[in-house]
Amino acid sequence: MTESGINNHLAPWIQTQLHTLLGQRGHAWLLQGPSGLGQYALALALARTWLCERASPHGACGECGSCHAIDVRTHADLCMLMPETTMMEMGWPLSEKAQGEIDDKKRKPSKEIRVDAMRDAVEFAQRTSARGRGKVVLVFPAENMNTVTANALLKTLEEPAGDVRFVLASESAHQLLPTIRSRCIGHTMVWPSTEEGAQWLQTQGMDAGRAQFLLRATGGRPADALLFAESGRDPMAWAAFPRAMAHGDVTVLKDWTAAQIIDAQHKLCHDLMAKFCGAPPRFFESKDLGTLHVTMPVLSKWSKALSNAMKTMDHPFNAGLMAEALVGQAQSALNSGH
Repeated sequence: MTESGINNHLAPWIQTQLHTLLGQRGHAWLLQGPSGLGQYALALALARTWLCERASPHGACGECGSCHAIDVRTHADLCMLMPETTMMEMGWPLSEKAQGEIDDKKRKPSKEIRVDAMRDAVEFAQRTSARGRGKVVLVFPAENMNTVTANALLKTLEEPAGDVRFVLASESAHQLLPTIRSRCIGHTMVWPSTEEGAQWLQTQGMDAGRAQFLLRATGGRPADALLFAESGRDPMAWAAFPRAMAHGDVTVLKDWTAAQIIDAQHKLCHDLMAKFCGAPPRFFESKDLGTLHVTMPVLSKWSKALSNAMKTMDHPFNAGLMAEALVGQAQSALNSGH
């Protein structure tokens, strides 16, 4: 694959940011912004380029042994620091110890970045580069470090050993320790235009109408729009969502996870707040909001309840009962003015 070929896999706005960041010097970067803007893609493109044997100012070559080793997830100079659940979803191998514990059912894959993995990363940073082009530690999502793990990373960021670079990618950078943020070169992800996002989604096989529809549903975040399309959910259920919540209709939520329900309800709550203040809705069409009129105190109370629900949505509750509870809460809020 040619250099232009490998870079064509990156969205145009990611490619532009890659070129900019490659011109900067430092040993630690923090890529920050809301979900769906490509933090992980940009972080991996940076790591790939730093380690590439024939890199250019525009990115990695895509053909050398280093690029191939990253493609097959075996690069000796790249340390991926992620929750185990994320590693498994993305096809990155776990350590032998972690994989053994999970295979033996001694524990479930962690949704946090474990301190054991961080200790392995610290040891990795102190080793000599295997390919002679330095080493890279990629942390994603960086906000999934607990306090102990974050403090272990902080010490390494303060006193990096040898030729090692760090790239942290985060969708909630405010949750990181201020001391970690201050030791990184901060980069706020560029928000693509609607046209750029729609064109990129069409290159991923989505028709123009659905691309525009899902971009609106996800607040203009192309990667989130693609995830929506790949989730198995019926996009047309989005337009029906506000009225379904007002009527307490759970059937529209077939194949929706608790996280997806809460996200959609938060967006509905946001748009109703905007409507109350005379502003246009962001996630739903005005016609889909229909005649829903809810007071700001009720919407504020509902928003806080949804934020609390997010804290427990990954607990092993009965999914059906949780969906019913969330819909019942929404129905109560949306009919409070009747």
